[in-house]
Amino acid sequence: MYQRTRVLCNKNSTVSRTAYPSVFTAVRYSHSSTIELVNPATGKRTSHEQDSAQTVASKYQTVRDALSSPGLTKWNNTPAHRVQVVGKNFIEQLEKNEERAAKALSEDMGKSVKQARNEVRATKARVQFFVDNVDKVMADEVIKQDAKLKEVIKWEPLGVVANISAWNYPYFVGSNVFVPALMTGNSVLYKPSEFTLRTGKIITEMLYASGVPEQFFQTVYGGGAVGSLVLDHKVDGVFFTGSVGTGKKIYQKAASYSTHMPKVQLELGGKDATYVMPPVDIKSAAESLADGAMYNTGQSCCSVERIYVHSDIYDEFVAELVRNVRLFKTGPPDSEDTYIGPLVQDKQRDLLDAHIADAVSKGAKIETGGKRVSTGPGFYYEPTVLSGCTNDMLVMRDESFGPIVGVAKVRDEDEAVRLINDSQYGLTNGVYTSDKAAARRIMGKLHSGSVYWNACDRIAFGLPWSGRNLSGLGLTLSTHGIRAFMQPKGYHIVGQWEDEESKKLDAALRF
Repeated sequence: MYQRTRVLCNKNSTVSRTAYPSVFTAVRYSHSSTIELVNPATGKRTSHEQDSAQTVASKYQTVRDALSSPGLTKWNNTPAHRVQVVGKNFIEQLEKNEERAAKALSEDMGKSVKQARNEVRATKARVQFFVDNVDKVMADEVIKQDAKLKEVIKWEPLGVVANISAWNYPYFVGSNVFVPALMTGNSVLYKPSEFTLRTGKIITEMLYASGVPEQFFQTVYGGGAVGSLVLDHKVDGVFFTGSVGTGKKIYQKAASYSTHMPKVQLELGGKDATYVMPPVDIKSAAESLADGAMYNTGQSCCSVERIYVHSDIYDEFVAELVRNVRLFKTGPPDSEDTYIGPLVQDKQRDLLDAHIADAVSKGAKIETGGKRVSTGPGFYYEPTVLSGCTNDMLVMRDESFGPIVGVAKVRDEDEAVRLINDSQYGLTNGVYTSDKAAARRIMGKLHSGSVYWNACDRIAFGLPWSGRNLSGLGLTLSTHGIRAFMQPKGYHIVGQWEDEESKKLDAALRF
């Protein structure tokens, strides 16, 4: 049986925190403008403070100066202390604030409160992975050593890391960056998505309450224009999760700096696909893939958006997939039994309308759903299954990012692999079958950063999260995702290095 393997893996607020004597006392910024927030379930409008060019510049200078502040010696020079604060203390804050955090996240972007709670809870295990592995990643590597020569690789922090985060999984996506970045000695300029600003503020408060010095973590609030202001400054690393279009702009801007070249990591779009072939447990595969397509209202970078099914089992699979999708309850996010909540933006419904109209005009059939939920407020859309799809349809080519999945019939493995790889994206792909040899063969042919056998829409923090083609550049997660926030320095030491004085120096320099 195939299981749906999900790894779960205010401006005037005061929080307790470790005091760091410094010329940088807790800085307060005056925000002269606001940004409008819309609750996607109710349409209720509120406002949130927004940064200006002046406040972004001040916050950047704060995190830049922190790296050399004599008042932050303990933080800068004691990795174990950083790991305690950003790891164990932050986990305690996530436990303490679970309901508050889940409620705010649900209200921010429409995620069902149950799924929001799952995200906050599961972030603890992700942080624990970094706690358990950061020391060995930061350790020096002795490449060669004899009486007259020593060659060593030391790992140093990048410096100032710009963390431009996403709204669909702000705890997962954010902690993939700011946790290992802080643990490895970087300072962070954090910009939460404009759709989850209250969540970003809660994350910031929890980090400060954990003991992270404010000088090392500053949060910038606003929309895309404010994000662009962040990159007007000399950051040493840019870690972005979002659209392909914005990712390209960030990449171009980073390349335009005249005095340095920052490290750039981009997690962008996906058009994730799966091949279902006999022999296979059709009911189990359909149940797993229905969840993989619709969880978080289909607003996941690794949501299943394309399913290719062998012709021998096509009709039976489609019927079972539709049966499962019809079981999902659409409703208000604050209801514990809601599975499908609203989309984060009303304009996304326009895109889904266009994808469906294009598919139907080219021969696809709406098996279930296919339109907006017209009763009541909110940006709701019916969970939709389209059959008879072909790769010339928008729904099989462009990222939909909503509760919609296209299903296509294929003759054999070769056709399935060709059609799956016929994509501008390459985040995740997979295969459902009981044929182990075929599964291994197919997984090796799929052009994506992650591949699945009898699973989908799954992230494991011990494995790298990366994309091919337009799905991104660089990676997060795994031990490689810790090292992504460090840069190597090669030490060439010629001469006698084994006397007592040198051994003391080795210890001081952590050789």
